[in-house]
Amino acid sequence: MAIDTSDTRSTHPAVLVTGGAGYIGSHAVLALRDAGWPVVVIDNLVTGFRWALPDDVPLVEGNVGDGALVAQTIRDHDVGAIMHFAGSVVVPDSVSDPLSYYANNTVNSRALIEVAVQEGVPHFIFSSTAATYGIPESIPAREDDPTRPINPYGWSKLMTEQMLADTAAAHAINYCALRYFNVAGADPQGRTGQSTTGATHLIKVACEAALGKRADVAVFGSDFATPDGTGVRDYIHVSDLAAAHVAALDTLIAEPARSLVMNCGYGHGFSVLEVLDAVDRVAGTTLARRIEGRRAGDPDALTADNARILATLDWTPRYDNLDTIVADALAWEAELARRGVN
Repeated sequence: MAIDTSDTRSTHPAVLVTGGAGYIGSHAVLALRDAGWPVVVIDNLVTGFRWALPDDVPLVEGNVGDGALVAQTIRDHDVGAIMHFAGSVVVPDSVSDPLSYYANNTVNSRALIEVAVQEGVPHFIFSSTAATYGIPESIPAREDDPTRPINPYGWSKLMTEQMLADTAAAHAINYCALRYFNVAGADPQGRTGQSTTGATHLIKVACEAALGKRADVAVFGSDFATPDGTGVRDYIHVSDLAAAHVAALDTLIAEPARSLVMNCGYGHGFSVLEVLDAVDRVAGTTLARRIEGRRAGDPDALTADNARILATLDWTPRYDNLDTIVADALAWEAELARRGVN
């Protein structure tokens, strides 16, 4: 259901976006604003940027684990829904520092959910991950497949999914957990993109190399059971992902007794070498490729069964094209260089 932007601001409460100054969160803010929703952001700006937000979007600088701050923000802005993006996302870091990930992703999420219940916020959308599946038994991964994370990052997200399920069973709140696959690209209008220094996303790394910010691109593993020996992943454009969050909000409001867990992906994948070929093609360059050993726990392929989200939400992907994803990411990387960022 599309939102009528002519009267949304007067008839709908605000959406609190945690981590809204970060990569995916800032795209969600834009998608909400483009659909007419009033928005308020909480972000500690550790990996986010104030400039990633429109000037008229209120930013509350702080931690989502600060219950008093969150409660005051909810009251001040008449918040009626929460989109929760704030958290730590680098898988190897979760292995080396698990307690930090459980604190930032799980403990803080618990605090946020508790305040949502106390303040009567009826709808909660959670940024989850395909890492909840671990190494899936079958490909594409389905939402009812076993969830067996193989790292603390995946566990920290799965624990939050479980807390939401238990909370929705006990209180007047419904939720949607969206399990992301490989998010890539940038806002097609050039308003925001992946800006964090040291990001490990393949397409961002490759675009940095195409612009001379890196000497080469590491390929981790060349002996996978895939057509070219490199890992295959399902890459979803960040703007399609953001649009799915808005569609999920519409559905939660329309069906307040229903909660949802859904994959966010296109249902097909590309290998590492295919991605690098796409960057070469779009950028008109030839990337230096450095073959490294496999990383522990990397599956041969990881793609989403997206039948549930397509059947449930009023959502149709607009940017399901690898070259489009790469072109938007490359344009944003050039914009960062122009701004002198990173």
